[in-house]
Amino acid sequence: MADEENAYTFATTATRQVNLGLDDDGFKMWRGERLPEVTLAYESWGELSAAADNAIIIFTGLSPSAHAASSPLDPSPGWWEYMIGPGKAIDTDRFFVVCANSLGGCYGSTGPGSINPETGQCYGADFPDVTVEDIASSGYHLMRELGVGKLHAAVGSSMGGMSSIAYAMQYPGEINYVISISAATRALPLTIALRSLQREIIRSDPDWNQGRYGDDSKPLVGMSLARKLGLVSYRAADEWNSKFDRSRLPAEKLSGKRFGHEFEIENYLEYNAQKFTNSFDPNSYLYLSRTMDWFDIAEHGDSLDDGMSKLDVRRALVVGVTTDILFPPRQQREIADLMQATGTAVDYVEIDSVNGHDAFLIDDEHFSPVVKKFLDESL
Repeated sequence: MADEENAYTFATTATRQVNLGLDDDGFKMWRGERLPEVTLAYESWGELSAAADNAIIIFTGLSPSAHAASSPLDPSPGWWEYMIGPGKAIDTDRFFVVCANSLGGCYGSTGPGSINPETGQCYGADFPDVTVEDIASSGYHLMRELGVGKLHAAVGSSMGGMSSIAYAMQYPGEINYVISISAATRALPLTIALRSLQREIIRSDPDWNQGRYGDDSKPLVGMSLARKLGLVSYRAADEWNSKFDRSRLPAEKLSGKRFGHEFEIENYLEYNAQKFTNSFDPNSYLYLSRTMDWFDIAEHGDSLDDGMSKLDVRRALVVGVTTDILFPPRQQREIADLMQATGTAVDYVEIDSVNGHDAFLIDDEHFSPVVKKFLDESL
């Protein structure tokens, strides 16, 4: 399993950085601001064909790095290890596969922790507003830097699914296939509420200091609490029940403090929150979390239908998970129905998995066959 253990690793041995070729106006952003320059960190697998027609871009969720899979340059498992590789669902014997750390991230791509070349100071909370559309656009420019014109496919889960759809809407005719897993046409009130609370928790930590913290004074308490709230929502209740039930910590793990942790589930949340807190930039978390709240396909036209009609692809695959409370199946059906109604051929698959929103990270048995079948038929 290569989900939580590897999702937050900036693997320097395999990761490459590229400065996007931009005009004098820099990188123009969806909400009107600009970045004078943009660097994206990425990893790649497989070889680009002579016709440059076998490229697939992987857009990530909120927190993963570009290290989606192992390679000779870095044999450590990636966060989507079961999905990407020779003979796997995303077959690197046939496809040239690229995964980038998102614009606004903290694993080598330009983000709030980067230096603003116009001031010589760290951007911090002065970083321009980042949107899903900007992440998609940066991916478009990256692929051109790598010698790719038209993409064979864009693949993404969660925020990455939104980015894949945004890529197809912004660059109609520049992509053949789209795979969207556990995404949305726009955020539900519940998900906005949860992410808003996470951001408020981080900003309420005095060490956040209006986004102007140093390496030795990050808002770690706020980050830890925000991450715990997120972790609870990423999995389904039945999985928590089967994995932990009401198991209690052994006596030697009890802190002895009043109201200290007593249950295994508390220990699990603490362990994973601390691991994340020590590897992810708080401002990046704030920015990327908000991108999902802002995303709305209707902004690409006069309505959801009008926005989705901008797609010009051969076929799309939309995948939902029955136990996902963040991006529930009805949102996946909405995406598929809108695509179908606006002229895009679409396959819709609903996976019955106990793993909730995080199912795409760990449920090899259900996800690999679906993605493999779709990509096999695309050739």
